[in-house]
Amino acid sequence: MARIAGVDLPKSKRGVIGLTYIYGIGRSTAKQILEAGKIDLNKKVDEWSDEDLTKIRTFINDEIKVEGTLRSDVQMNIKRLMDIGCYRGIRHRSGLPLRGQRTKNNSRTRKGKRRTVANKKKVTK
Repeated sequence: MARIAGVDLPKSKRGVIGLTYIYGIGRSTAKQILEAGKIDLNKKVDEWSDEDLTKIRTFINDEIKVEGTLRSDVQMNIKRLMDIGCYRGIRHRSGLPLRGQRTKNNSRTRKGKRRTVANKKKVTK
């Protein structure tokens, strides 16, 4: 079982795809890692030797920010935006989209499930 950065990689997948299971590593970064270690891109994860695993682990530890450190950095950046009170920070705080999307009809992912607002009752004489 290949375990890198606290994540168990799937055995049956190709190396490039298997590395993407680590938070912070996408397809291009995975390809870059394997090329730096001179490992075949089509080689499956269970075919990697111990040398290959150590090359990959050292490259990831030295060069790339992944998993816990990356998650904490992202959270710290969001917290900084909220603390300085900029537009993006205010939108984060109120749970609305940040990048100029319209909110009248869409943006259900950010706003959550619909909450209906009751109508005012008419006053009877």
